[in-house]
Amino acid sequence: MERFVTRHQDRIAGIITGFDRMRFRGTLRSISNWKGLRIWLNQQHVLLKDFGPFAERLSAQLLAHARAMAEEFGRPFEYLSSWKISKEDRAREILARDGVRDGLIAIFECVEGCRSFRVRGNRQTRRLELVPSERRCAHLYFYYWDHDFGLMHVRMQTWLPFTIQICINGREWLAQQLRRHGSRFTQVDNCVFDIEDLGLAQRLLRQLDTRPWARVLRVLATRVNPLLRGHQLRPYYWSLDESEYATDVLFRDRASLQTVYPTLVAHAFQHFHTPDVLRFFGRPGTPHTAEVTTRVQRRIEGVRVKHWVAENSLKMYDKLGQVLRVETTLNQPRRFKVYRATAPGTARHWVHLRKGIADISRRVVLSQATNARYLDALSVVALPTPVAQLLDPVSRRRIVNGRPYRPLRPITVEESRCFARMLDGRALLDGVRARDLREGLSAPPPTDPADHRRLTARVSRLLRLYRAHNLIAKVARTRVYRVTPKGQQVMTAALACRAATLEHLAA
Repeated sequence: MERFVTRHQDRIAGIITGFDRMRFRGTLRSISNWKGLRIWLNQQHVLLKDFGPFAERLSAQLLAHARAMAEEFGRPFEYLSSWKISKEDRAREILARDGVRDGLIAIFECVEGCRSFRVRGNRQTRRLELVPSERRCAHLYFYYWDHDFGLMHVRMQTWLPFTIQICINGREWLAQQLRRHGSRFTQVDNCVFDIEDLGLAQRLLRQLDTRPWARVLRVLATRVNPLLRGHQLRPYYWSLDESEYATDVLFRDRASLQTVYPTLVAHAFQHFHTPDVLRFFGRPGTPHTAEVTTRVQRRIEGVRVKHWVAENSLKMYDKLGQVLRVETTLNQPRRFKVYRATAPGTARHWVHLRKGIADISRRVVLSQATNARYLDALSVVALPTPVAQLLDPVSRRRIVNGRPYRPLRPITVEESRCFARMLDGRALLDGVRARDLREGLSAPPPTDPADHRRLTARVSRLLRLYRAHNLIAKVARTRVYRVTPKGQQVMTAALACRAATLEHLAA
């Protein structure tokens, strides 16, 4: 990310990084499976033949509680005839109309699909049994203007097992906190820019990374679900069902971003292939490990480039034409790893990342790194310098510590093979090793020992040569080399010159 900021430092006002949208899911694990639900029904002295009426009574209690809340606070309770109606748009209309700035805005009821249970007769055992099923039931949407989180909502399923979703927007949180600190800013939708104190804004966003979410979510759930008291139900288990972690590059004005953004979009769509996208996510896999798709779409917010890796995605768009947003969305964290102990007193090792809120800190690290790698890969785009200004210095003889080094021949076949190998997507994470260049110069590898020694010596000379021209730098106490910012510019320019057509150059 530092490379991107350095490249466009005259256009950029600052950067803020943190959670954008967070969708938490609350599950009553003791009744979320048929065995647990059967035990709970026995505790409530409910027979399976009475399951339907019992579930209807509980649902009626939840609806009555919601209507009582709306009446108590003097807020509207509305039934929406279709799930396609935007609840947030309707809540914003009521918010603008009534000027609510604390507490409940409105409650909406809407019939939507859900996962639940039904009672079915088993012909073999001649008994009734509980089976999971897809059904439709009423869902309640509680929209709040929260003192801390601004506009947010809680969605509750009114049929067993009473699953809850709580949606919070990180930029709404930031705006609310900046207001409390008296810091000036501009907010449009979920985008905050023209921030007076960027350091304060970043510190406030970081608070979401380590917030005690279990306590916050428990309070919100207890507020909307009265059945948690007096029905022998264990508390909700909370997971982060979906998270959007965004890096906002705040440009000084619209013209500054629009000068470079079309080139960024074209580069991302044309040059970021499957291995590159996998490397952005920090996944050392091969292209067949997951399906990768890239799409460019023009939306109201701006032009968006989105890369899907199975269920997770990475996208870039020009928010309001002035903010460049790179955002990592994690829907299925199990594709990543976390270093933790699986049981108390056991040794830590790498295991699948969970959706539970206990692994939020690891999710933050992964998302930050993904956004940073993406911006680093875009740092070579829209260079304001002519290609000759990059290639001429490396095309001259150079003396380092009294030792002469030959000029580079940037667009020759041999040099371009080495450049392409060092700019491969793997270099973003693993760096470059001597064996990488050997594979690039000779495929398949030589079988004769003498040829192998000559190839090894040749690669060693090339590594010294590229270090002398400051194209690569050696990582201390390793055999790994990293491509320098100058190296990325020179190599990218040289490969682009080789790939350019005469029609393109003459245009």
